[in-house]
Amino acid sequence: MAAPTEVTDTRFSLPQSALPTAWFNVAPHLASPLDPPLHPATREPVGPDDLAPLFAQELIGQEMSGDPWIDIPGEVLDVLRLWRPTPLVRARRLEAALGTTARIYFKDESVSPAGSHKPNSAVPQAFYNAQEGMTRLSTETGAGQWGTALAFACAQYDLECAVYMVRKSFEQKPYRKVIMETWGGTVVPSPIDEPGHPGSLGAAISDAVRDAVGRDDTHYALGSVLNHVLLHQTVIGLEAQQQLAAAGETRPDVVVAPCGGGSNLGGVALPFLPDASVRLLAAEPASCPTLTQGRYEYDFGDTAGFTPLMNMYTLGHDFVPPGIHAGGLRYHGDSPIISKLVHEGRMEAVAHRQRAVFEANVLFARVEGKVPAPEAGHAIASVIQEANDATAKGEDRVILFNYCGHGLLDLSAYEEYLAGDLVDEP
Repeated sequence: MAAPTEVTDTRFSLPQSALPTAWFNVAPHLASPLDPPLHPATREPVGPDDLAPLFAQELIGQEMSGDPWIDIPGEVLDVLRLWRPTPLVRARRLEAALGTTARIYFKDESVSPAGSHKPNSAVPQAFYNAQEGMTRLSTETGAGQWGTALAFACAQYDLECAVYMVRKSFEQKPYRKVIMETWGGTVVPSPIDEPGHPGSLGAAISDAVRDAVGRDDTHYALGSVLNHVLLHQTVIGLEAQQQLAAAGETRPDVVVAPCGGGSNLGGVALPFLPDASVRLLAAEPASCPTLTQGRYEYDFGDTAGFTPLMNMYTLGHDFVPPGIHAGGLRYHGDSPIISKLVHEGRMEAVAHRQRAVFEANVLFARVEGKVPAPEAGHAIASVIQEANDATAKGEDRVILFNYCGHGLLDLSAYEEYLAGDLVDEP
């Protein structure tokens, strides 16, 4: 028999008992309070009554809460334990392929039932709405990850789920519709009144909001941008803090995640915000460069102007992004929390073109064995840049990134890339 080789840990797991029992609220840690959302008609700050036609009361309370911690209901924890805590993985093979002095870790959110981080907020949103007697939720989805997660969550609480999917992604990713229908959801392409339009998240939000306000049995569920969504996602960063300690790390030097509306970026990064020595980095598409080229001002969250106006980085609510495969990042605006942090210099932002993203994804798949979602590739492209920069400077930089979802339902994009047909969008 051959002598046993030394085993070096690359996966750091937590027992189910270590699942966080409270969400981390970043509001008390911001340098100044967030600017209030404004009513679309009066342009006055909105109150709870203004939001009641759309959201459960508990979610409205979380949206405006200044409490440092918010308890996670036991009924929500019971569902989260189907896949949480998720693993933290040391990407040693990627490190070797890059020849880097950096140490690279990723939080593997692809192990959820929906294959992404999105159920972390879908489950509590469905729970709170079911508690208040709603029997149906409407929502939008870009690439389909959020719609998939909400369909799964609604199935746990016997709710109907109506999903308005950006038409371009609806056509690119047909199996997303199948998986949503498997969990009982209904899926239609958006915008519903413009069949030739490629769609945008802003237009899909308008369709979903119009649906919700027209029915007494329906509330609206949003998969990103709003404070309560980022709050629910902080289980990612809270788990990562425990797991990095188990890996022998004091802290990451930089936390990286893709950013469209801000949910997975906020989830992994916000628990590290109080440590000023930790850099926070948002990675977005060059074809929808909200944080890197947008304006910091009040704008609607949707195309039709149904939603409150939020102070955020925006490309304009009528902006229609090119049809890149990272549909979850094709949003004209961004989370007010993320926008504020970028505006104040606490968070950095970079943009990547589509072919560079898939080049990074294919390298990651070949060395780490996982096929990333197009959205996740934006973080991986940034990680490669960070690792190469660390090597050039001789630093042993610790890089943490959020592997926000797998790409097994995005294979048409890989088919285009491998055939040489994938184009960079302007």
